[in-house]
Amino acid sequence: MAARLSEALRTAVRPLVFGMIHLRALPGTPMHRHPLQEIFRIARAEAEIYRDANVDGIIVENMYDIPYVQASAVGPEITASMTRICAELFYMFKNSNPRPLLGVQVLAGANQEALAVAHTTGFDFIRAEGFVFTHVADEGLMNACAGQLLRYRKTIGADGVGILADIKKKHCSHSITADLSLVDIAEAAEFFLADGLVVTGSATGRPANPADLSVVKSHSKLPVMVGSGVTINNVEEFADADALIVGSHFKDNGQWDGELDAKKVTAFMNKVKALRR
Repeated sequence: MAARLSEALRTAVRPLVFGMIHLRALPGTPMHRHPLQEIFRIARAEAEIYRDANVDGIIVENMYDIPYVQASAVGPEITASMTRICAELFYMFKNSNPRPLLGVQVLAGANQEALAVAHTTGFDFIRAEGFVFTHVADEGLMNACAGQLLRYRKTIGADGVGILADIKKKHCSHSITADLSLVDIAEAAEFFLADGLVVTGSATGRPANPADLSVVKSHSKLPVMVGSGVTINNVEEFADADALIVGSHFKDNGQWDGELDAKKVTAFMNKVKALRR
């Protein structure tokens, strides 16, 4: 596993909390309205909120680029824009002690692009969709990418970048793999050298099943994260996770496209710190 991510997950008091930065729509996408520097200004303001609340990590994602396209159709303007923004965020945190873990996800399933962004900007990990088995996503058919992705990581010398793999990706039909249990998929992702696993609900903002977390943790040696639907009201149900990825709950009205609410972030972190004790 990538050294910095591995060390944090091995030594930190669990659960870690990763806050989401949902970038405003990037150039070339239907909802694009803001100049790139304004998109970064908003991202920096959100990063400062997370820093002040002592969130353990941040994941940058092009959430506003709806409707998403498959990885082969993600243009170079998206990769370039995210590289510029992530580089500036890295330098914002470069001298922080401790520096939060930094991750990136490029929708939809553009995992090689995310790996390139992370490697060139000093980020610690990516969140990868469609790591093992075929998914029927709302963007279309998404095939497994583990073999190509890990070969690409080796080719560009990005072994220091961890890969957190979603299992039974949200916003998907899983009828093709209906004969596979969540444990089967988790074991396949571990066998295919993922650095961590992400358990989610069926869609953004919808909670995972706590029983899914328990069963995956009991059958895998990898760190297991919860990737959707965690709130201040249900966080106790997911306290055994190695990390919690929180986006929608931190926003106004609990919607992913709301403004980030500093009070909600601080209250959530206070709750998690109490659980850790």
